[in-house]
Amino acid sequence: MSGGPLDILPVNDRTDLDAFIRLPWTIYQDDPSWIPPLVFERKEHLDPAKNPYFQHAEVGLWLARRNGRPVGRISAQIDRAYLERYDDATGHFGMLEAENDGAVFSGLFAAATEWLRARGMTRAVGPFNLSINEESGLLIDGFDTPPSIMMGHAKPYYAPRVEAMGFAKVKNLLCYHYTIDDPIPAQVGRFVARAMGDQGLVVRHVKLADLSNELARILDIFNDAWSQNWGFVPMSDAEISHMAKALRPILRPQSAVIAELNGAPVAMAVSLPNINEAIADLNGRMLPFGWLKLLWRIKVKTPKSLRIPLMGVRRAYQGTPLGAGLAFTVIKTLRDAQEGLGVETGELSWILDDNLAMQRMIEQLGARVYKTYRIYERAL
Repeated sequence: MSGGPLDILPVNDRTDLDAFIRLPWTIYQDDPSWIPPLVFERKEHLDPAKNPYFQHAEVGLWLARRNGRPVGRISAQIDRAYLERYDDATGHFGMLEAENDGAVFSGLFAAATEWLRARGMTRAVGPFNLSINEESGLLIDGFDTPPSIMMGHAKPYYAPRVEAMGFAKVKNLLCYHYTIDDPIPAQVGRFVARAMGDQGLVVRHVKLADLSNELARILDIFNDAWSQNWGFVPMSDAEISHMAKALRPILRPQSAVIAELNGAPVAMAVSLPNINEAIADLNGRMLPFGWLKLLWRIKVKTPKSLRIPLMGVRRAYQGTPLGAGLAFTVIKTLRDAQEGLGVETGELSWILDDNLAMQRMIEQLGARVYKTYRIYERAL
């Protein structure tokens, strides 16, 4: 495409940031599967004073303009928590949105990769918006359905454009769809019965009155269970507190399950009501009446879909019959509770494409892959 000079400039002020945040409205104006994000939430996400990710990361943002009109955006991140764990001089990119114009993609990636290179990075991996613990991956399959909460959307031309910049696949992230009232297979039922037969096992819902501590227990299991996963970065105490505050308005006791063995938390599963259902027609605005609609849709109407972003069993039990029983038990308990709230469908996401054991377990529950996201890498 052409039509005038292209400028790739860093985001330096509130006007630039507002244009950066609102660019997707132009990109996806003809896409019925796109869900406009809440503008105030995106501003907080990119605010170093409000997002604790910035406490251990440096972030650069760029906006592409043609004749003054925003046509693309990108971020680059250097996460010190990641580097302390892996020490591999890897930086990240994310927040990618752009018109179908090779020059725009080229200019954006040139800015982001040069910024990373100037800070000593030798590899770029992404997209992450901004962290692997937030929105991860570029949608490469499943464009015809809206994304679930905390998952991204993209145009089909994004992947070819990114690959034309020299980026190659490092991992695919699989998203599974299931129907709540699908019957539990007999084999799964036997695993659950065997686990529940352990006299020391208690499976319970979270206590919202103690949410900060409950979330800390859940994330302690997560940090142990996922510690060997590709790209894993543990969440900081500040990030845990920030998450508790953000999730409090949308969680119910039925939203999360903890399994305790002889009093020790050993497995967990967390579901989130699919808020994208509730905000789809708000066009990113909470005022004047968007907040009332959202509150009613969450607390009264209840979204008909959910996402399970977290499920984990402590490493000591992984690969054992009890571990499999714990995994099936927390997921079944969660499903049963959500069915009672009127939820109809769910998404289990995301699962690494080489995590065959987890894929087999999820498929035994009747779930099927319906979206795929991709993580890319390129040497700098």
